[in-house]
Amino acid sequence: MTDSVRSTSSFAAFKEAYFNPQALAMLLLGFAAGVPILLIFSSLGLWLREAGIDRSTVTMFSWAALGYSFKFIWSPLVDVLPVPVLNKWLGQRRAWLLLTQMGIIGAIVLMASVDPAQSRLSIMALGAVLLGFSAATQDIVIDAYRIESAPSQMQTALSATYVGGYRIGMIVSGAGALYLADFFGSSEAAYSYAAWQKTYLIMAAVMLIAVATTLFIREPKYAVKKEHMNSTSDNLRLLVVFALSVIGFIFTYVQVGGVLPETDSVGLGFLYGVVRFISSGIVMGVIGYALVEIGLVAKSVATRAWVMPIRDFFERYGKKALLVLALIGLYRISDIVAGNISNIFYQDLGFTKTQIANAVKVVGVIAAIGGGFVGGWIAQKTGVMRAMMIGALLACATNLLFILLFYTPTSFMMYMAVITDNLAAGLASAVFIAFLSALTSIRFTAVQYALFSSLMTLSPKILGGYSGAIVDATNYPVFFAITFVIGIPILLLVYLVNKHITIEEPVIKK
Repeated sequence: MTDSVRSTSSFAAFKEAYFNPQALAMLLLGFAAGVPILLIFSSLGLWLREAGIDRSTVTMFSWAALGYSFKFIWSPLVDVLPVPVLNKWLGQRRAWLLLTQMGIIGAIVLMASVDPAQSRLSIMALGAVLLGFSAATQDIVIDAYRIESAPSQMQTALSATYVGGYRIGMIVSGAGALYLADFFGSSEAAYSYAAWQKTYLIMAAVMLIAVATTLFIREPKYAVKKEHMNSTSDNLRLLVVFALSVIGFIFTYVQVGGVLPETDSVGLGFLYGVVRFISSGIVMGVIGYALVEIGLVAKSVATRAWVMPIRDFFERYGKKALLVLALIGLYRISDIVAGNISNIFYQDLGFTKTQIANAVKVVGVIAAIGGGFVGGWIAQKTGVMRAMMIGALLACATNLLFILLFYTPTSFMMYMAVITDNLAAGLASAVFIAFLSALTSIRFTAVQYALFSSLMTLSPKILGGYSGAIVDATNYPVFFAITFVIGIPILLLVYLVNKHITIEEPVIKK
């Protein structure tokens, strides 16, 4: 075969993979998923800091995004509950997409209505939690839509376009938000609530692109067996069980927090936080189990929704499933924990919002996109597990550059640290998505992928909420050294999973 023929066939394959309705849909849906996340994390963090909120409180706001880590709990509802009126008009997946996107827009508008400098943080927190819940639910639907809308041979290209769209959304809500807040006149020296209010309202308007996408894409043609469809009564009962269980979780979390003594110790604070989450989770599970036992919902319905997807995973991997879950839960801990405070770190070093936006939200995101393509290429050449080893090593090692930046706070050093760190994060993210997709059974698309992606961020986000307190108790160099050290055991987990477990590629039946 001549070089020209190879070039023509390669271009044809590239065109077929990326220039089709499914790929365009995933690009736009990825954009929709990328916009909300930074409005909870970095952009909100800078807003709160400019409003005079202390660093430890700012980083605790990242817990508002714990919906991403617990979304597996309500993911079965997305599979089985129809959305009234919208379902008949749009279908199951698109109806849920539209519902969650309206929730995202409403949450952003609520946050824009609050000035954190006026000590109305409880309302701001409510808006952030609603945003996290709505965005996490949107992610559940998008992941299921991606897997169901195309055969297995197209999934790599769809994942790539999704990640690309996601990163573009992050540029808009990251760099775009900082540019707008700066343009409207807010700075650390002269805080302006009106500037941030306008910025968040514009971000709410940007989400209308997601709404338009949902209205124009096609509903995926996945098969729903009639015997697996619940009656309206069963659906309502299932929803009541979930709602009462969540109320139990919130009530327990608040009550346990009131009983535990206050402490200035970072270690004890983290321990108390773990106790609150675990005890609240246990109560939530007990309430759900008790409601099923007394017959509020049929056991067969509850089993099909929550038990069967988990049972399927353990049946396929046996006792080794715990090893896989440990790797999923800890793989991204090093870079996620470090990234939770990175914007505040740059701000404390004296960099302006515009400088941060240029470096982190534009150049950094472009580097992450490039890292994703590099990760995909490495995974194809060497295999997913070897690529995951490289990603894990780079993810923790690049955090050491922030220590160097602390002692050499120049623009050049900032760009070097940001580019290198984002290349590593993009590579690790891309290979990890491929890993999670390979673990997912097509029989339980939404639930299993939601479970895996939830576990991926649960421990990093819980620990990341204490990042500000850790820095306050120590200093930035010590903090980034800690993020490097906690990433080292992940290399052993990757090695053990690669040695003892064979990951099967998912097969999508037409």
